[in-house]
Amino acid sequence: MKVLILLSMLWSFVGVAAEIPIWGKTGHRAVGAIAQQYVNKKAQRAIDKILDGRTLAYVSTYADEIKSDTAYRQYGPWHYVNFPFDTTYLEHPKSDEGDIVAAIETCIQKLKDDEIAREDAAFYLKLLVHFIGDLHQPLHIGLAEDRGGNDFQVRWFNEGTNLHTVWDTKMIEHYNMSYTELAANKVPWSKAKIASIQKGSVISWMQESRRLCEDIYMHTRKGDKLGYRYMYDYFQRLQEQLHKGGLRLASVLNDIYG
Repeated sequence: MKVLILLSMLWSFVGVAAEIPIWGKTGHRAVGAIAQQYVNKKAQRAIDKILDGRTLAYVSTYADEIKSDTAYRQYGPWHYVNFPFDTTYLEHPKSDEGDIVAAIETCIQKLKDDEIAREDAAFYLKLLVHFIGDLHQPLHIGLAEDRGGNDFQVRWFNEGTNLHTVWDTKMIEHYNMSYTELAANKVPWSKAKIASIQKGSVISWMQESRRLCEDIYMHTRKGDKLGYRYMYDYFQRLQEQLHKGGLRLASVLNDIYG
């Protein structure tokens, strides 16, 4: 009987953990790999030193990996921000626990401190890589009532899932490319377009993701059966978000270290 109870508890834990909101590993690694292509030489040398030669793709999932450690529980709310569609981020009351915008700004501030210890620099750099990735997953700029789409139930090729998971992993898995393939197949943007994408602020980038989030909610209903047509309508948008995340991450790192 005790064994059955323990197994039941373990299964419940796995079920909860599976719904933790994240870009999937492939998405985060693609953002890191794209950024690696655009960091300048000076920034790359600094990053190599801080990360002991590890790539941005390698460390991109660190902020999710530490979720299992209660010592890092305070960083959970840093992965997202939720506010109603009829208001704005600036108007809506801020969480005392922080949010993704404040998290990115904190990481940047920490990394610009010339006196920061190397161990702390590595920690905040890993968080920054992850959170800029999260910033470009539109359901991370979502609604509190459905936990960023985690409680928005849909079907994906007749498999039960939720809207957040569709954007985190399902579309990327269906496209069946590795993170290196996603990074290598660049969106055909001109140099002027890339420069334009890299301009702006964390808040303006967040607002861009929010507009995509609103579009998703306008064209998706609970219980919808999503599949080929959804891929046709949205996968290019998802791919663009990955590349924007990588380009902007590179821009931030060049500003910090370049």
